[in-house]
Amino acid sequence: MVIADHNAPVRRFNISRSLIWQVSSGALLLAGVALGASLHYFQVARDAAENRILREENLTLRTQLKSVRERIEHIGSTLDRVERFDQKLRAITLLSDPQRNLAMGPVEREPGVGAPVAETQFTELTSLESPKSLPGKLDRLSAEATRQEQSLQELQAYFQDQKSLLASTPSVWPTRGWVTSDFGQRLDPYTAERVGHAGMDIAAPHGKPVDAPSDGTVVFAGLEGGYGNVIVIDHGYGIKTRFGHLSKILVKAGDRVKRGMQIANVGNTGRSTGPHLHYEVRVNGIPQNPRKFILED
Repeated sequence: MVIADHNAPVRRFNISRSLIWQVSSGALLLAGVALGASLHYFQVARDAAENRILREENLTLRTQLKSVRERIEHIGSTLDRVERFDQKLRAITLLSDPQRNLAMGPVEREPGVGAPVAETQFTELTSLESPKSLPGKLDRLSAEATRQEQSLQELQAYFQDQKSLLASTPSVWPTRGWVTSDFGQRLDPYTAERVGHAGMDIAAPHGKPVDAPSDGTVVFAGLEGGYGNVIVIDHGYGIKTRFGHLSKILVKAGDRVKRGMQIANVGNTGRSTGPHLHYEVRVNGIPQNPRKFILED
């Protein structure tokens, strides 16, 4: 029933209950759909935000993982260099005291720990390596570092009592150039026959300085057959060095020399095919590979 005003006639409208129910149901249905859509929208928005956060965290973790790999590789490379240096130092200790437990090369590895230097196992990391393998790699690095620390501590204790030996042991290049003939078997440049070579030949410009590789006393300075002008230095402890084909000799027998002191100049005297230095190291009269007595790169 609708009454417009007090003068207007009364109008009546009849609405069935079924229509009211249908309208009410439709309104509730629309409200439910709207509510469901709203909930779905907020869920999708929340998932998108979480996915964005996860992507950012994943990118951060990848960056950190790459940094960890690079640091492990750097540490491994450093340990490889330390081990090579350790081997050279132990080569020196072998000369004076072969009865000590300081033989050539590093201390003995424990089973399953480390690998030979040639394999450079610590420098073989790749971007495809599983992150799960990193803890094991770090454990091996830690074990290797501990082993190297122990080895270097032994060497330090030994060297503290061997200052005189160190000063007398050849350890530097006598001259800089390029090695044209190494220690061992080689083809004779004159006869083309395979013969033993008791030292190494270092090619260098004529007149380039030749320095004493360690402290010692000059025991010979003069001509010696095919070696031309020769200097022989006695370093004590059974160690002697020989320098051949010199153009000029700056010391005489009986002179004391120090490591790094100039003793001669590179030349081409004697049986020689060009300017170079013939360099020998002998221990108790037995020729040794001079490379064992060069700690410089």
